[in-house]
Amino acid sequence: MAHTGTPQERAYILGVGVSAINMKMAVEIIEGWIERREPHYVCVTGVHGVMESQRDPALRAIHNRAGLVTPDGMPLVWLSRLKGFAHVERVYGPDLTLALCERAAQRGYRHFFYGGAPGVPEALAAELTRRFPGLQVAGTFSPPFRPLTPEEDEEVVRMINAAEADIVWVGLSTPKQERWMADHVGRLTAPVLIGIGAAFDFLTGRKPQAPRWMQQAGLEWLFRLLTEPRRLWRRYLVNNPLFLTLIALEMLGIRQSEPTSPGS
Repeated sequence: MAHTGTPQERAYILGVGVSAINMKMAVEIIEGWIERREPHYVCVTGVHGVMESQRDPALRAIHNRAGLVTPDGMPLVWLSRLKGFAHVERVYGPDLTLALCERAAQRGYRHFFYGGAPGVPEALAAELTRRFPGLQVAGTFSPPFRPLTPEEDEEVVRMINAAEADIVWVGLSTPKQERWMADHVGRLTAPVLIGIGAAFDFLTGRKPQAPRWMQQAGLEWLFRLLTEPRRLWRRYLVNNPLFLTLIALEMLGIRQSEPTSPGS
């Protein structure tokens, strides 16, 4: 039976609740949080995030407490549809960023860009204001690669709150950005935190994006592997076959993934 796709509905994939959404639904849900000033964070998640959550139950719980876990990779889209959510489409980090910034330029939402190498959040803010005249940038910050001290973290919270942002875009890579968002939701006055990782580099042109046909065919992993083999070989050549194996075992009823409850 097909599901209708209310915001609460999720397709559980190896215990990670992936939101049964498409781009239009994602934008509308996030806009609702901004209008109601409801604090939430968004995990933009593909196979990598699901597999990291197999190794780390705390990360799986962070995903399952998120306001949205967007299906960022085609395997999650296909599996969601197999589970009866026929309306699900890919909600890819760079595309979500562009869709929300286009809407925000009309609505006056304020954006803070947190993450990326020095100069990257500023470059991203400049690129997005060029594409969407009228976009309001509340601030940018490139944190050091090392963990922040508690005092430094408090200073970051004060800085972002003083900027009066509506959306904080977080580019720290998975799983660092998911942990950061879970730790800061509610401490920040911005109602929406969105972890978009590599989108900081994609949208500023620092890294190439896969052609759209490769994205739609579920071959983006191959493009990224070919462009960054030394950094990404383990993610794709180890994670992807293991993901397929675990999915097959689950479908055959040999393995069961218990979802970590959102309240845990």
